[in-house]
Amino acid sequence: FVEDFSKAMSQAGTSQFQEVIRQELEYSMKVELDKILATATSNELEHTKKDLEGFKKLFHRFLQEKGPSVDWGKIQRPPEDSIQPYEKIKARGLPDNIASVLNKLVVVKLNGGLGTSMGCKGPKSLIGVRNENTFLDLTVQQIEHLNKSYNTDVPLVLMNSFNTDDDTKKILQKYSHSRVKIYTFNQSRYPRINKETLLPIAKDVSYSGENTECWYPPGHGDIYASFYNSGLLDNLIGEGKEYIFVSNIDNLGATVDLYILNHLMNPPNGKRCEFVMEVTNKTRADVKGGTLTQYENKLRLVEIAQVPKAHVDEFKSVSKFKIFNTNNLWIALSAIKRLQEKNAIDMEIIVNPKTLDGGLNVIQLETAVGAAIKSFENSLGINVPRSRFLPVKTTSDLLLVMSNLYSLNAGSLTMSEKREFPTVPLVKLGSSFTKVQDYLRRFESIPDMLELDHLTVSGDVTFGKNVSLKGTVIIIANHGDRIDIPAGALLENKIVSGNLRILDH
Repeated sequence: FVEDFSKAMSQAGTSQFQEVIRQELEYSMKVELDKILATATSNELEHTKKDLEGFKKLFHRFLQEKGPSVDWGKIQRPPEDSIQPYEKIKARGLPDNIASVLNKLVVVKLNGGLGTSMGCKGPKSLIGVRNENTFLDLTVQQIEHLNKSYNTDVPLVLMNSFNTDDDTKKILQKYSHSRVKIYTFNQSRYPRINKETLLPIAKDVSYSGENTECWYPPGHGDIYASFYNSGLLDNLIGEGKEYIFVSNIDNLGATVDLYILNHLMNPPNGKRCEFVMEVTNKTRADVKGGTLTQYENKLRLVEIAQVPKAHVDEFKSVSKFKIFNTNNLWIALSAIKRLQEKNAIDMEIIVNPKTLDGGLNVIQLETAVGAAIKSFENSLGINVPRSRFLPVKTTSDLLLVMSNLYSLNAGSLTMSEKREFPTVPLVKLGSSFTKVQDYLRRFESIPDMLELDHLTVSGDVTFGKNVSLKGTVIIIANHGDRIDIPAGALLENKIVSGNLRILDH
């Protein structure tokens, strides 16, 4: 239906016909949303109303837009000075009164995601990453270390989703004695839309039991409206806070950088940036990452989903678009307030198709936080070292951060000085390792990986204690085979395949 509808739209050529269909769809949607709202209790009414209003605006825009949202001919390379090298920012040094600068900062972590892709129930931020510490533990330790070192009061704000809010709040009691004030707010809850009818699949407001699949959190672009609506934005401005540093909670490289903060608070030309995006150089593994371009005289984030099909290969080229967005962002609070009140934050809609367990095809309308860069004044990209982008999306990433490639200090991971190359080895663990509990069961201890370049593991493989991996190691157990790497083994530039059982004697 969606395809037919858009074909009809383009062929009809009469804007009148298109307009009639759009109005009908919008009217049907309104009727359905009113029915859902009518099932809300008095406690739920206020925030459900806000959520559905926000969704209605997004749906309206979705009906207006046709095709990829960028005109490829208008995309230009960003001007030289619009993306600054981190070295140049760092070379300015730090002022004596760094504490007064830090006291203007709020750290915001995007905490809406579940650990389902790694086989875990509950919030991803509660997965153990290093020495029993979770993502959330490490974040709190980092900020506590800052506050103690500089005698400051940098708060932590978590943007939860309805999926992660309860579990996160339970765990927060554990930090009640730490030197970090922790606040939370919830991102919106939007209804999933049936792909055929373009109507919501939810019949009422409840989102537990069989209704969990009817709702979704609409991407991290929702931060502006939710932060503002929660009242927290105004409270923090009232306390004299000026900037937020936003990042994904699973990016272990996203620590507070004093040089960037100083650059924001004390700009060299006297004119403050309202929005800074940290970008880093693409490698072959990052070809799908969003990139910064110059578009209609503004810095603009372009994601792969917005690129016309004919230009996707060009978009992925490492030579033309050399950098990608790390989603570490520094944003002025006053600017968020101003733009939110004018309804002037413009983010492209990401249409995310999903198939539910029962086979129903739905779409989710989402937005991305970085896409708003073009709405802010005096935006800037800073090309940071790769070490500030260390996301843990899979157990292959988890193996890297648990290993001796990194040392942990006050909640921050840094690459071990014993590693001779600054790059991280390429690790590909097969499907037997996808779930965290299976992965943990297959390593008696995490191997020594200081001299590893590349590791591929496939099939039923286990590792004994104190294994060392060097160079390129490929271990493949075919279907029905099992390979046990014995304790203390050293594998250097080895391919291991077939069957290898080490029997206890």
